Amino acid sequence: MGLPMSDPTAWATAMNNLGMAPMGMTGQPLLPDFDPALGMMTGIPPINPMMPGLGIVPPPIPPDMPAVKEIIHCKSCTLFPPNPHLPPPATRERPPGCKTVFVGGLPENGTEQIIMEVFEQCGEVIAIRKSKKNFCHIRFAEEFMVDKALYLSGYRIRLGSSTDKKDTGRLHVDFAQARDDLYEWECKQRMLAREERHRRRLAEERFRPPSPPPVVHYSDHECSVVAEKLKDDTKFSEAIQTLLTWIERGEVNRRTANNFYSMIQSANSHIRRLVNEKAAHEKEMEEAKEKFKLALSGILVQFEQIVAVYHSASKQKAWDHFTKAQRKNISVWCKQAEEIRNIHNDELMGIRREEEMEMSDEEIEDPSEMKETEESALVSQVEALKEENDSLRWQLDAYRNEVELLKQEQGKASRDEDTTKEQQMKLLQQALQGMQKHLLKVQEEYKKREAELEKVKEDKLKIETLLENLKEQQSMADEEDKEGDAADCQGNESSMSRVCACSQEKECPVEKTLSNSPVKSEREVLLVGIISTFLHVHPFGASIEYICSYLQRLDSKICTAEVEVLMTRLQNTFRQELSGVGASLEKRWKFCGFDGLKMT
Repeated sequence: MGLPMSDPTAWATAMNNLGMAPMGMTGQPLLPDFDPALGMMTGIPPINPMMPGLGIVPPPIPPDMPAVKEIIHCKSCTLFPPNPHLPPPATRERPPGCKTVFVGGLPENGTEQIIMEVFEQCGEVIAIRKSKKNFCHIRFAEEFMVDKALYLSGYRIRLGSSTDKKDTGRLHVDFAQARDDLYEWECKQRMLAREERHRRRLAEERFRPPSPPPVVHYSDHECSVVAEKLKDDTKFSEAIQTLLTWIERGEVNRRTANNFYSMIQSANSHIRRLVNEKAAHEKEMEEAKEKFKLALSGILVQFEQIVAVYHSASKQKAWDHFTKAQRKNISVWCKQAEEIRNIHNDELMGIRREEEMEMSDEEIEDPSEMKETEESALVSQVEALKEENDSLRWQLDAYRNEVELLKQEQGKASRDEDTTKEQQMKLLQQALQGMQKHLLKVQEEYKKREAELEKVKEDKLKIETLLENLKEQQSMADEEDKEGDAADCQGNESSMSRVCACSQEKECPVEKTLSNSPVKSEREVLLVGIISTFLHVHPFGASIEYICSYLQRLDSKICTAEVEVLMTRLQNTFRQELSGVGASLEKRWKFCGFDGLKMT
């Protein structure tokens, strides 16, 4: 944007109209050496607002010098600067990435063309949104153009040469917050963050150690190459790493077992080499120690000679002939030499003490070391024999594997037949085992019943003996009391009736047990009552395991077979039913005692 000033009187008149003294750019009164061709005073370079890095924003002015703005002439309007003594116009906080400005105080007759004419000199205008209330929003292409537009804040605008109020106004330019500006700023920040992450990643990759070389896949050719490398001392480390990776990958199988065993054997052969290298290094270390000890002893001898020279020089014969400075230097040198000699002497004595301690330990441990050496020799021989035995065994295993593979290829059909026979044999064995278990159960039940019968017989004999004794007593009483009273006779008769009743009651369980009733003891009666109550509570039935688990809480000696046999005997009281389909088929017991009563 140019700032022409062809007539200095017009400049002075405009400033007087605004109530300001005619001032130049430096704040001084206008001088007579004004050059109208330059539009500036003589000796001052013209300011171009479109200069790079400058624009409309003026250069920094010292705080003691007031900033002065110039008149701006456009095609259809004129902009007059504000009073320089007034404070700068207030602005809001700048939003991030602001490219849009608010322009207020426009003339009522102002059009978008006039606004474009004024603000396009600040930079490329993308859009103008004008309102009917004398303000508008202008969006620029770049952020720095907003600073140029803010420079025009406070200017008075006049359309043409008219003095009408509708043709005049005072511009107020401020930052405006727009979504498009914020979105572009966020996109730019994200792009900068991506670039920063990319630079950081490149820097990390630059300092990252290189990855190890990839290990080739196993093949016969690569196996032979690795086997050759294992034999070479220089390439041993690379080859052993490849072998380790192959083994961890699971490349070892029956076909490749011999190849891997040969490679492992060649790797084992390097142990002797490593042991020899270690022994050589230990020998070199011992030689270096001996050299160091000899050199240190020679140094100590020379120190002793130097200290002897100092002591001889400090004697009376030679000491009197030296000056004071010379005597002082000799005494200082003697002290230093003695200190250094003592330090080295202590070091040599420490080395000798260590050697003596090692020698004493060796003398103490000589017999044990002899034994250890003999044992180590025997162990090494045993290990060598083991290695040979292992190699032979591996070879035999390899041949066996080959034979087994041939047999597998030839005898698949025969193996199928063998498997079917084995399955049949297993089924028969299982059936026999089940029969044996059933026979054992039957034998146990038979023994229990025999024991119960023996008990019943014993009870019967006891009752018969009791009856005979009672009859004898009754006959004796009859003979003695023939002459007794009728009351006594009645008492005897009542006693006889009671005895008979008791004998009948004792004979009843015997007769019941001897009869063919399904319940044969009081324990079974109790079990039947408890099971009936339990199944009456479960109308849909319950499995034998569920029933036994409940009974075992009352008596842990109850077994499943006993309960199942008892329930199968009582068919009118308990009924077994099958419930479920397929794999969920289950046997359930139900209580049917009431059905039996109805039928009877």
